[in-house]
Amino acid sequence: MNDIFTKKLNTVALGVKSFSDNIHACGGSVVDLKWQPPCFAEPEDAMILAKLIDNEKIKKANEIALNKYLNSQPVLTKICLASEVIPDFSGRQLLHSGPPIDFEHMCGPMQGAVCGAIVYEGWAENIESARNLVISGQIKLSPCHHHHAVGPMSGVISPSMPVFVVKNTVDGNESYSNLNEGLGKVLRFGANGKEVLDRLKFMKERLAPVLAKAIELTGPIEVKPLISQGLQMGDECHNRNSASTGQLIKLLSPVLAGIEGGADALRFIASNDHFFLNLSMAACKCMLDAASGVKYSSMVVAMSRNGVNFGIRVSGAGDTWFEAPSLLIKGLYFPGYGDKDANPDLGDSAITETAGIGGFAMAASPAIVKFVGGTSQDALNNSLRMREITLGRHPSFCLPSLDFDGTACGIDVLKVLDRHILPIINTGIAHKKAGIGQIGAGITNAPEECFVKALRFLAQEIL
Repeated sequence: MNDIFTKKLNTVALGVKSFSDNIHACGGSVVDLKWQPPCFAEPEDAMILAKLIDNEKIKKANEIALNKYLNSQPVLTKICLASEVIPDFSGRQLLHSGPPIDFEHMCGPMQGAVCGAIVYEGWAENIESARNLVISGQIKLSPCHHHHAVGPMSGVISPSMPVFVVKNTVDGNESYSNLNEGLGKVLRFGANGKEVLDRLKFMKERLAPVLAKAIELTGPIEVKPLISQGLQMGDECHNRNSASTGQLIKLLSPVLAGIEGGADALRFIASNDHFFLNLSMAACKCMLDAASGVKYSSMVVAMSRNGVNFGIRVSGAGDTWFEAPSLLIKGLYFPGYGDKDANPDLGDSAITETAGIGGFAMAASPAIVKFVGGTSQDALNNSLRMREITLGRHPSFCLPSLDFDGTACGIDVLKVLDRHILPIINTGIAHKKAGIGQIGAGITNAPEECFVKALRFLAQEIL
């Protein structure tokens, strides 16, 4: 040890960068390791993570879950009324986004959407009587995810609404999503006036039958290639769906041209760049449901928000929700609106990020930053950062700006906590009052508390 300070040292610095500054100043060679201890409120949770991080049972289970997700093949098979295809969905029942919540505790947009759907179904004559009906307990409310379904924003699906039916041709499981209404005053943001209800009736009576006939003529439509093409054409398939919607129109237009009412259907879809979003969500749900139920797996198979709470579901935890309060969204607002007007994070659409697109694929869509804020470099960095908390990369969902490497996919509860990196979500911002609609878009994260709760569950199962 006597001559250690006379030799040239090759040093590895672990911790804050200032540790290595003096070595650099003296001309020494030093490698800074990016590392920080896991950030936990309770030291016991850090110890649990240390015991599980290299657990062989979890590793094997995650390999199975990830492969089931990657190998799934979601195909649009038909469009039907929700009550005809969604399991355990009958009577006076409505589905909503996010984890379970009762009407009294719902946010403004979701309450508005629930009341609008009740009037749409003819169960009440007006919004006031609809509110009284649901408060009296005569309407059953249930999360979309409990029925293999998803819906954007409030996510409200009623029995006579048309839905996409997406089937995984490998495992046979199906998933469902309602059709996208477009922008402006729409039910998913809590609007429930006459124009909203008239549009929903048009979609049921005129749009859905024509699209259903078109799909019968084209045959089942594979959704993975549409997502893949969209990513290579500037979409990230959550907040930007222009190219993917165009691809869907391209597939359907030859048959729609020969169907009565086909021109009206084409005009409706062509006027709504977000039309593909709901189909993308159903496909993501279908793929992730294939990965659900793998014992000991720490892979996240759903992230969803009801505007009050954020919930995740984990493959190895079955139907259990791990919840925390929804966060506010940082982003760009439409003129006249700001943080004080915004509802906390809302909707099932984070199923896209759970599947490795949306916020995870922002590198494919630099133009999205004009909508959600930030720079094109931020979009690239977000996609790169998500690699640190995932189990693999999707071979079909490629990012041109990253030399066509696949998007990060398979969010791992353990990696999220070990790296202290939270999944990123880009999303629309809803006004906290029903009926006003979208007031902006931006970026948010899944709350860490959800992952800590999932960690504790896994510990009970394994340790």
